[in-house]
Amino acid sequence: MTHPTALPHQAALDAIDRAHLIHPVSPWRVHEQRGPTVLSSGRGAWLTDGNGHELLDAFAGLWCVNVGYGQESVVQAATEQMRKLPYATGYFHFSSEPAIRLAEKLVQITPASLTRVYLTLGGSEAVDAAVRFIVQYYNATGRPSKKQFISLERGYHGSSSTGAGLTALPAFHRGFDLPLPTQHYIASPYAYRHADGADPQALIASSVAALRAKVAELGADNVAAFFCEPIQGSGGVIVPPKGWLKAMREAARELDILFVVDEVITGFGRTGPMFACEAEGVEPDLMTMAKGLTAGYVPMGATMMSEKVYAGIADGAPEGASVGHGATYSAHPVGAAVALEVLRLYEEGGILANGQRGAAHFAAGLDALLAHPLVGDSRHRGLLGALELVSDKASKRRFDAALGLSDRIFAAGYRNGLVFRSFGDHILGFAPALTFTEDEFAQMFARLKKTLDEVLAAPDVRAAMAA
Repeated sequence: MTHPTALPHQAALDAIDRAHLIHPVSPWRVHEQRGPTVLSSGRGAWLTDGNGHELLDAFAGLWCVNVGYGQESVVQAATEQMRKLPYATGYFHFSSEPAIRLAEKLVQITPASLTRVYLTLGGSEAVDAAVRFIVQYYNATGRPSKKQFISLERGYHGSSSTGAGLTALPAFHRGFDLPLPTQHYIASPYAYRHADGADPQALIASSVAALRAKVAELGADNVAAFFCEPIQGSGGVIVPPKGWLKAMREAARELDILFVVDEVITGFGRTGPMFACEAEGVEPDLMTMAKGLTAGYVPMGATMMSEKVYAGIADGAPEGASVGHGATYSAHPVGAAVALEVLRLYEEGGILANGQRGAAHFAAGLDALLAHPLVGDSRHRGLLGALELVSDKASKRRFDAALGLSDRIFAAGYRNGLVFRSFGDHILGFAPALTFTEDEFAQMFARLKKTLDEVLAAPDVRAAMAA
């Protein structure tokens, strides 16, 4: 047998990947047969794969490379910090200047209710920390019965052993004994497929009523918190009506449950302002973030909390006792240094403003595709959007999963030099970098239309639409 390293470079990588590398959220045996698509370089909004094929990345990696690839100042920030102090533990009261400066900066740019920062390695860890802190908070403040958590159908809150239960997507539950008995869901504010979807105020009222009913069902003294994304990302880019987030926050306050906003995807200019909460003046009790914090250049996330929650934990612990939550890489100095430079680029580098200008081109391009025979819905806010494909527009009938259309659409887009998210229920997700130019938007939508046209020309797709 030929050893993989003796093969030509790309073939060797392919063989080693199939033999050893476990990929996230993938069908493992299928991947062994298919093999990887190896990416070799990136610059701006563009990627190049191992075969030299150039791709316009309309998904910013995984909703995260907000500043584009190849920002030299970010590379320099990481390099300088690695030379100066590559690691500093947060244990034993140690700290580092980048972590301290980042905590201060995050408090300055997030809603006023958030005053304390726990730095993590990503979004899943941030959600897991939030759950642990909430449990600690209620135990410390003498309300140990408050252990039930509520989130949204189609919601995504990471894939930790706890957060994956708050996530309401079947793949994250199947075989993992989730959700936990303490995890519950209410209906998604999915306007396109909701009975009240045509009336924004009715849809908001429906969500508020659902939260109230779920709390009443579980018992107000038993419910700890409500978790939500301002826009649901991995559930299909579900964009609730404006005013929804604020109404849910007010309902949570009246119900005496903590309100946790997951801005892992929506933060750092993705929906227009620095955080989606800003658009509605929402001040959560806790907020989770990651992705755009470092624009994907290195792993980092954060869990932020209000002074009320922080004080409840700090003052409720036995005098001098440690609060037993932490990790080796909490507040990593290199991650913090990168985050500080990325935040500078958003503000001083004009990237946040460029993303806000680009939102009009993005919205117009998506909405124009509503005329395409395959497209049933276009939804977006800022530079976060989706197209939902249907086999019949009048009835909103979905395509049969047996067609394997999601993988086929992604493959067609790839051939046409375009990367986007193709969800299993025929929703196409888009999250271009905030650095996208007007010309790149034009190329994106030209390539996307070509892709949809190719899919539409397939005989089995035509037959499904005629059925």
